[in-house]
Amino acid sequence: MSGRQGLAGGSQSANMVRAATAEAVGTFLLVLVGTAVATAATLGKNTAGPAYDSLAIALSFGLVLAALVAALGPTSGAHVNPAVTVGLAVTGRFPWRYVPAYLIAQVLGAVLAALAVWGAYGQRAYTVAHLGTPAPVHGATDLQGFLVEALIAFLLVFVVTAVATDPRVPPGSGAVAAGFALAAGVLLGGPISGGAGNPTRALGPMLVSGVYPSVTIYLLGPLIGGIAGAVLYDRFIAEAATPPPAPAPLPPPRDLRSAPRGPRGR
Repeated sequence: MSGRQGLAGGSQSANMVRAATAEAVGTFLLVLVGTAVATAATLGKNTAGPAYDSLAIALSFGLVLAALVAALGPTSGAHVNPAVTVGLAVTGRFPWRYVPAYLIAQVLGAVLAALAVWGAYGQRAYTVAHLGTPAPVHGATDLQGFLVEALIAFLLVFVVTAVATDPRVPPGSGAVAAGFALAAGVLLGGPISGGAGNPTRALGPMLVSGVYPSVTIYLLGPLIGGIAGAVLYDRFIAEAATPPPAPAPLPPPRDLRSAPRGPRGR
């Protein structure tokens, strides 16, 4: 499929095995970094100061996504999120026949990441932090969790659809835009749902830890939000043109009575 595909304009049809491998590696690194920081925050582990906080978790997801988009975009598009893959497929920007391979690769990468976090942080990461599994905070309803998960994915996929498919977007802006969008989304949803916005980011730790808190909101919410974001941009906003500049104002009329007069003839 020609044209800009994914976040950096890569063409996936050339070698699906390599593209799927890139998706598995990318999802592994995304989930590894983000859930490792979330696990460290839950366990109160620190580096050279206080333990990680909510800002650190959001930044870890955003920074690693920006790096992965720059590194893997030319190979697979760096979806690393089923909401991105399905959203682009619904709009016709990604071929449906490639979707199963991408989804399987993303789930595999997330599961391997959860196993790596368990190995790196030990048994307490499994029993106490549940390997960074997201869960609605105390007092939040499943409906609230579903809403914020959908909103996170809406924001991310809306931005991804713009930078990945609209030729008017400056080349090379995808990595920074996607990273910022994800970090902002995690900050948005963190106080309600833990801020996943990515079905595999939630499913990987869940499958390994055996803990499934409100699993449906983390699977369906991002998919619905991602589809909505992709469709809104592709079918409506992408068709808009930048308004032309306003015409320059006319100069004020000249007052002939106040104009200087030359010398009169004799």
